[in-house]
Amino acid sequence: MLGGAAALNLVPGYQLVAAAQAAVPPAAQKIADHFSSVKSMSGEFVQFGPKGEQTGGKFFLERPGKIRFNYDGSSNFRVISDGKSVVILNKKLNTSDLYPLSKTPLKLLLDDRIDLSGGRVKAVKEEDDLTTIKLSDKSVFGNAMITMMFDPKTYELRQWTITDAQGKDTTVMIFNVKEGGSFPADTFAIDYTANRELNTKTRSGG
Repeated sequence: MLGGAAALNLVPGYQLVAAAQAAVPPAAQKIADHFSSVKSMSGEFVQFGPKGEQTGGKFFLERPGKIRFNYDGSSNFRVISDGKSVVILNKKLNTSDLYPLSKTPLKLLLDDRIDLSGGRVKAVKEEDDLTTIKLSDKSVFGNAMITMMFDPKTYELRQWTITDAQGKDTTVMIFNVKEGGSFPADTFAIDYTANRELNTKTRSGG
């Protein structure tokens, strides 16, 4: 069996075909397909920032494009994506920062289908306890990328790391995850009016 597998590599053009398809291992494709089939999930998370700072809370995800992080603590920090935009809310500092979802690596995590084509896969690492898939899309996110780690047996997402354009990492580990279920309509709602008013006031110094 092993000899046969080794012989496959000697078939002219075999390696070239693999290279042309960005050589995505079958295990990575299976994981991506499974993760894409999970249309909603919720659970708890712990986040590690670039300086080692640690925060946690609860998260809710609904495909395509929707996610919400409710952070623990008095800052009442929230990150919400409604499928079009991502808002970062800090009630304590009274700030509301809005970004197009399509310009953030979160889009690759929240797409209806995890797309491993078109050279998006930068690396795949298969270990006994973890399969790591690193994705980026230079034309959309510049030098930012997302690294997702899955359980190789259950194909469940364990954590992801977003590396920003400056090379700084923010890692989110998830646990007590429940797949499926539906959420109230306002879970992923962004108050665009409040965002606009807050940022108008901030800019005008008042």
